[in-house]
Amino acid sequence: MGVFYDYYRAVDRRTAAESPDSPRAGVPSFDAVEAKGIDPVVILGQLIALARETPYGRDLVRTATVYPPPEGAPATVEEWEALPEDSPYKEGPMIEEFAVFPPALRVLAELRDLARRAREEGEMLYCRFCV
Repeated sequence: MGVFYDYYRAVDRRTAAESPDSPRAGVPSFDAVEAKGIDPVVILGQLIALARETPYGRDLVRTATVYPPPEGAPATVEEWEALPEDSPYKEGPMIEEFAVFPPALRVLAELRDLARRAREEGEMLYCRFCV
């Protein structure tokens, strides 16, 4: 089983937390790229390092959690154990590096173009994943 990642642009965290699959009244759908098994830290970072001809480092791609909101995360072991099994804080990806990998150059070009459009509009890139 692999993890699938979609990258999309949005103006802020609140907007990014909306479902990219559901159209919003009067607003076009999210501008997105399906990147299958390209996670936002390891594989995307390696692709960016390759494109920039620079050494890879885990800090090459900065990430921030949008959902589940970090403000509601359990703070203690007791709070963690009290969460229901289907809690979004307990569900999470297990990255199988390069397990489901689309042609890298096409996806890298699509991600580059998405990032450019986001920068032009003053937006950030977001990543949604599912197992």
